[in-house]
Amino acid sequence: MLKWINGLFQFKWLDKLVEKLVENVFGISMTTRLGSSIHFFIYDTIKIIILLGIMIFTISYIRSYFPPERTKKILSKFSGITGNIMASLLGIVTPFCSCSSVPIFIGFVEAGVPLGLTFSFLITSPIVNEAAFAILLASFGWKIAVVYVITGVVVGVVGGLIIGSLNLEKEVEEYVYQIQMGEVAIDELSSRDRVRFAIDNVKDIVKRIWLFLAIGIGIGAVIHGWAPAPILAKYAGPNNPFAVLVGVLVGIPLYSNALGTIPIAEALINKGVGIGTALSFMMATTALSLPEMILLRKVIKPKLITAFVIITGIGIIVVGYLFNGIAHLLV
Repeated sequence: MLKWINGLFQFKWLDKLVEKLVENVFGISMTTRLGSSIHFFIYDTIKIIILLGIMIFTISYIRSYFPPERTKKILSKFSGITGNIMASLLGIVTPFCSCSSVPIFIGFVEAGVPLGLTFSFLITSPIVNEAAFAILLASFGWKIAVVYVITGVVVGVVGGLIIGSLNLEKEVEEYVYQIQMGEVAIDELSSRDRVRFAIDNVKDIVKRIWLFLAIGIGIGAVIHGWAPAPILAKYAGPNNPFAVLVGVLVGIPLYSNALGTIPIAEALINKGVGIGTALSFMMATTALSLPEMILLRKVIKPKLITAFVIITGIGIIVVGYLFNGIAHLLV
């Protein structure tokens, strides 16, 4: 039974099925660039949707126990490295996007959550989430997916610890400390309510990310079929010492999310780009995106934003080189 389940989620059956579809139904040889690209697009789309549905449902069910109000209460009870670890772990199962950064930040500050813990949450939450984990699992396998989650949490913990040690509370806009949001009642859900919440969350997330996903898979398909592997391997391969640094610097000003960039990263890695280079680019676009920085400027001053970008950016670069260094153990 275990062997059957393992084979099912390795998706070899889907690979063969799509291959037959491309060759027998579309009449396009798999040895051509067009056939290879079409196979990549259809295969990755179906594979990702299957795992996306499973992971979002599972994590959403767990998430139903941790609404923002409860998360805020939990974090207000911790301090020190234990608090940073807890903040990063809660960031994994708590919904987060750039548009929610300001109210979450205000809510944490108002609840008395230390600044370092708040930033551990803000760093980890966009990098590590159930949707990103599902696509990583589908694209790269469980080893890379698990190590990605672990390193994302470590970046959040270390980044929060450093920011907390810099005593930058005065770099938060004064009005934030004056806001009194008050207590919000936490509804207790039944098992049926939690299942309904998880199903609704699957529908909501898929509806919000399908365009990013389709564009990402489409770009990945083009790269898979037409990008010159020797050139990519030469300039963005794991042996280029500057590739990770460039990947992070290029990723920061872009507006995207992990879901749209993972299929692109998969195609690049298949063409010889270093695993760490591709994943650090992906982390930079999610944790340090320009839209999020613009929104955070409403509640924190430039000095704290600069510290946040530098500390998180260095952490992501270190993770990139780490992935490139241990890539042979993960594939």
